[in-house]
Amino acid sequence: MSDLKPSEIVKELDKYIIGQDDAKRSVAIALRNRWRRRKVEDELRDEITPKNIILIGPTGVGKTEIARRLAKLTDSPFFKVEASKFTEVGYVGRDCESMVRDLLELTINREKKKAGEIVKEKAAQIAEERMLDLLLPKPVKKSVSSESKPGEKTLEIVKDVPATETVSTREKLRTMLKKGKLDSRFVDLEVADSSIPVVEIFSNVGMEEMGLNFKDMLNGIMPKNVKRRKIKVKDALGILIKEEAQNLVDIDLVVKNSIAKVEESGILFIDEIDKVAVSTGGKGPDISREGVQRDLLPIVEGSTVHTKYGHVKTDHILFIASGAFHMCKPSDLIPELQGRFPIRVELNSLGKDEFVRILTEPKNALLLQYMALLRTEDIDLKFEDDAVKEISAVAEEVNTNTENIGARRLHTLMERLLDNILFDAPDMTDTQIVIGADYVRNKFKDIKGDEDLSRYIL
Repeated sequence: MSDLKPSEIVKELDKYIIGQDDAKRSVAIALRNRWRRRKVEDELRDEITPKNIILIGPTGVGKTEIARRLAKLTDSPFFKVEASKFTEVGYVGRDCESMVRDLLELTINREKKKAGEIVKEKAAQIAEERMLDLLLPKPVKKSVSSESKPGEKTLEIVKDVPATETVSTREKLRTMLKKGKLDSRFVDLEVADSSIPVVEIFSNVGMEEMGLNFKDMLNGIMPKNVKRRKIKVKDALGILIKEEAQNLVDIDLVVKNSIAKVEESGILFIDEIDKVAVSTGGKGPDISREGVQRDLLPIVEGSTVHTKYGHVKTDHILFIASGAFHMCKPSDLIPELQGRFPIRVELNSLGKDEFVRILTEPKNALLLQYMALLRTEDIDLKFEDDAVKEISAVAEEVNTNTENIGARRLHTLMERLLDNILFDAPDMTDTQIVIGADYVRNKFKDIKGDEDLSRYIL
């Protein structure tokens, strides 16, 4: 994990997310507390648990982006789930523990890929030798049988093939292989067929885990199907390198490190948590929504989840929940779950000024994306400052008059604004296009004036 100071974390997040300073400060403090916990003496370290966060705000204001960028910034295991996909145990749907299994699976795949990169050079050397064996099989000793009468033993005279000639040919092939002169030649290669029949299993312990265990059982019982295929040398070399890299990677060590990484620095982002909150006025407990909350509770407060790779403790996983909370309040969550999310941050709605900054300032700004796309067609697209302000004003107005979807409104407007240019770009003769405020007004004039039409189109 990167040892960044809170101010440095906020500074990095500012490169991609505009505004929302309170939310950035909260996640930066939570992240720094993890670093501090690692420095605490062993006795107290296990007692310090992460302070989970609820991000409250309308859609499109940056809740998910903050969590995703935070995980990427610190190289932490990260997984995003929607609370509305879960259901209470005993009902059809995904069980809450599956999010921990998914997080571990993603982490193992990522760590396996990293380990493969480390041994890639050695794997390439072994793959090269295997490829040379395919191109030039090792010499076989020739045996010549002497004539014998019936009942007499056969005398075999063994003739050795000159080794120097074979070594010289092999080195010549190695040079040609490295220079790419053999890339278009075909070789016979045995490729393992990893496909197995898909079998859906419904079980109380979770369909995902039962399916995985059943797949492992089939792999153990059924012999591996190997196909012999004619493949070009270049492609075959890539397959051999991949196979050798997998053989060189210590999978047990990868799994062990992945479990430790998930337990110590994992981040689980639970989106739409307001959808499982029970609003006041309902009669009796809701078997689906309140049931999901009760199933989430032991995972958030710390429990042991069984996976096919071993047991994973959730005590020190950081949980970040988010929701719009239009129809309910955070206090509508069950008290036990509220207590496990002590930090609550309200994100601000975005207005015209924020939209201008979102369009121009971030590293992945929307205007830069469209400029890069049209540059592939040799078209230089430019936006005047007045045009950017006009787009932002339209976005704010449409969000106010219809549904407030935050910065996502900009994606809708930009596609509508540039649809003709994007369609005609391959046939255009003009290499420079400048978008001004008048062009923006004319494009949105009819749609913006008709509120019913803008509801459908924008």
